[in-house]
Amino acid sequence: MEKKIKSLCKGFSEYVISIGVFLIIWGIYVKVSGVAEYIMPSPVKVLQKLFEIVVKGQIWEHFFATSIIIFVGYFIGVFLGIFFGYIIEKCTILKEMLMPYLIFFQTAPKIALVPLFVIWFGLGLTSKLVLIVSMVFFPVMVATMVGISSVPKDMRNLMKILNANKLQILFKIELPHSMPMIFSGLKIGMVQAIIGAIVAEWISGKVGLGYVLIFASSTFDTTLLIAGIFFTIIVGIFYYEVVNILEKKILYWHESQRIEK
Repeated sequence: MEKKIKSLCKGFSEYVISIGVFLIIWGIYVKVSGVAEYIMPSPVKVLQKLFEIVVKGQIWEHFFATSIIIFVGYFIGVFLGIFFGYIIEKCTILKEMLMPYLIFFQTAPKIALVPLFVIWFGLGLTSKLVLIVSMVFFPVMVATMVGISSVPKDMRNLMKILNANKLQILFKIELPHSMPMIFSGLKIGMVQAIIGAIVAEWISGKVGLGYVLIFASSTFDTTLLIAGIFFTIIVGIFYYEVVNILEKKILYWHESQRIEK
């Protein structure tokens, strides 16, 4: 228990130190350069604005709106990514047929596709979810495929000798062995989901953190804009760490989760 607390404190302190160094450099630059406040406000004023929108509750409606579409899109993308990753990896013909199309779609810039999604699915929730799912799906699918393909043949042969059926092989060998790779995809997918949600709200949102950023930009409120960016970064770090903690809980047995003394 003590080791886990030390590990969490270490991770938290790394974020605090990194942000602190950045704020110091930022403050020095603003002081020395004499840059106009509407272009680059001081970190003190940005932190004051951040504190203000958090305490007065102005940001929370947008936070919850963004969080809802992040998690709905994320879980749909994760489910589809793991499902199709397993199916495609197990079926060579399907893999050869679909992978070129999936790679083609993945290489298309998602920001450029947002207006197309809006035309196809409208300005509501559907277009946002489609974008988030499309951004989460591919890294999770690839991670699942790599994990399944990396299962040693000796393990598969042993399960065949023991007359294990396909479900037993899946849950006893393939999934446990693939979980470290799948969690790598889940962490990348979470970052992608947050980016997708913010981008979608830029284009079609009337509420959400992305909308706050666009509103601040359109009204030339640089202090609010940077404060909103900071809040979005904090949200991103928090949700990433949630997945990271979940990984440590589930993969406590894996060598990658061992805490050195």
